[in-house]
Amino acid sequence: MDYQPVIVKAHPRSSSSKSSPESRYWRQFKHPVFVKEYAPVTSVHFSPAKPHRYAVTAATRVQLYAPRTQKVTKTISRFKDIARSGSIRQDGKLLVAGDDTGLIQVFDINSRAILRTFDSHKQPVHVTKFSSLAPTQVLSCSDDTTAKVWDVPTQSCITTFMSHTDYVRSGQASTTNPNLYLTGSYDATMRLFDFRSGQCEIVMGPVGGNTGTNAPVEQVLMFPSGTVAVSSAGPILRVWDLVAGGRCVRALSNHQKTVTALAFDSHASRLLTGGLDQMVKVYDVSTYKVVHTMRYPAPVLCLAISPDETHIAAGMSDGTLSVRRRNPKASEAQSDASLAAAALRSGAYESFLGGSLPTIGHGTIKEKGRAKPLGDANEFRIESRRAKRLKGYDKLLKSFKYSAALDSVLRKHVPPTTTFALIQELIHRDGLRIALAGRDDVLLEPVLRVLVKYVTDPRFGEMVCDVAGLVIQMYTPILGQSPLIDTLFLRLRKKVLAELRFQKEVRRTKGALDMIFSAVAATTASVR
Repeated sequence: MDYQPVIVKAHPRSSSSKSSPESRYWRQFKHPVFVKEYAPVTSVHFSPAKPHRYAVTAATRVQLYAPRTQKVTKTISRFKDIARSGSIRQDGKLLVAGDDTGLIQVFDINSRAILRTFDSHKQPVHVTKFSSLAPTQVLSCSDDTTAKVWDVPTQSCITTFMSHTDYVRSGQASTTNPNLYLTGSYDATMRLFDFRSGQCEIVMGPVGGNTGTNAPVEQVLMFPSGTVAVSSAGPILRVWDLVAGGRCVRALSNHQKTVTALAFDSHASRLLTGGLDQMVKVYDVSTYKVVHTMRYPAPVLCLAISPDETHIAAGMSDGTLSVRRRNPKASEAQSDASLAAAALRSGAYESFLGGSLPTIGHGTIKEKGRAKPLGDANEFRIESRRAKRLKGYDKLLKSFKYSAALDSVLRKHVPPTTTFALIQELIHRDGLRIALAGRDDVLLEPVLRVLVKYVTDPRFGEMVCDVAGLVIQMYTPILGQSPLIDTLFLRLRKKVLAELRFQKEVRRTKGALDMIFSAVAATTASVR
């Protein structure tokens, strides 16, 4: 009979943020590349079109980076003052940016030529974005308290939104209605404008009588559905229901300082926020709970995630651009290959290969220079499987070296599930006493340290007590000969006493709660 390896039991784990599947996914964005710019990075924008190059705006230039190499492929520096909000159009061919003189320029990305210039704003322009539904229109938001919509072919301003009373520092065109534009201002309000009338349809903030504060609105972001919007004012995020007339439905405060950047993932199921507290937080939009947090070396001014969710780029106030990269899984990268494999399984391989393969059960194949018959069509070929290699402790157990097997799982890098799985196997073999016998203070120390560490762990507590009882029975005669062993025994005793006190408190609390629940149940029954 073959040797059966030790089965390591999977214990239920607490749902901590570090071990959750959500956190594991976001931790895949690693190996950050840091690029130093000459001035604070004020904008990062990924091209919606492949290969998803991204535009980085800093100082008096906009640079285009290749996502694979993180190298600069184009540099646009035709600005007289600090450039702002370099944004790429949906097709990836045009780029628009403003600057602190109030000038807006549209560039051809490949030739870097200036195609259009808009110069109606008299104050710095902090927002320039193409409309996703009307690619020939550009939204601009300026410190002159206005937002404008421009027509690129005619190089003219179509409409001007004039309802704000302070700097307009954020804005976005609706992704479901080409006539709606959302803006946020330092007058502490968000406003939804209708392009056809040029009038403000909804006011969100103190002016409109809704829940809000007097903090300037730093960023606004509209859900792809066009029915909900998110804003940041100071360290507080607010969620607004646009269908209900701009009602505030949620307020969150997980940052310690002002939130300066908002971004969705590709499915808009996760919201990423960056702030001056050097943190980027990821929210699950179904519950608005923080599912992951990333720390950066400086205050975050802008943030973007690539459409294929392989890159997260963040610009900081010290001029640092950080790009974190995630390697997509084989299932993601080879989706086309999986479709081809499915076609092969369905018998459609002849259409791919032109019938070049022989029919199963007929003809021959060449192997090492000689022809080999394929065999009958009704034959089954048994797959040869390589035998699994045994772990080190399994090899020792197979040789009945119980003491050495126990020593091999008492090392620091071995997970406790493996350690106690082997101890359980020794108990089943009646070999635990043999494994613990004949140890001096050096060999007994790791055993006691494991017992001290996990005596209060609910997964292993019962087994620790059994092993501790056997160790005390075997080594009581030598107590007092080694100060280290005596100290470990005392620590074990203190931990056991503390756990007993805790269990008594838990039982008292449980008894009190049971009485309360019983009284409530009796009262409810009498009322009925």
